[in-house]
This record gives sequence, C-alpha cells and structure tokens, in this order.
Amino acid sequence: MNSHIRDLPVDQRLRLVEDLWDSIAADQGNVELTDAHRQELDRRLDAYHQDQLPGADMLEVLDRVRNRL
Repeated sequence: MNSHIRDLPVDQRLRLVEDLWDSIAADQGNVELTDAHRQELDRRLDAYHQDQLPGADMLEVLDRVRNRL
C-alpha cells in the first residue's frame, strides 16, 4: 500500500475511495467483462430462469439489515 495514502486521515481516504468509485462508474462502458465474470452472470441468469424466484423487495432487505444492527 502506498504509505502516503495510509498517512491520510480516514475521512480523506474515504473521500478518495468515493471519488475513485465515481470515476469508475462514469467509465463503466469501458470496462470489459472477463470470461469468468461472463460465465458467472450466465450461470446466475440461468438459475433465475429455472426457479423464477423474484427475490426480495429492496425495502424488506434494508429492514432486515437494519434490524440486525
């Protein structure tokens, strides 16, 4: 790890991570999937088509997470 980064206060490092993530999200069209990632996505999509389970509502999931805290 870059020692200069480690010397930054946590709040500045968090801001740096957020800025990096935002820059990656803005360029996501330029990110190529690896064969392994593509295979995993295909596997998950196939599993969804087989069982047709819609998953859980986002608000319900958030409530469950919050209740565990």
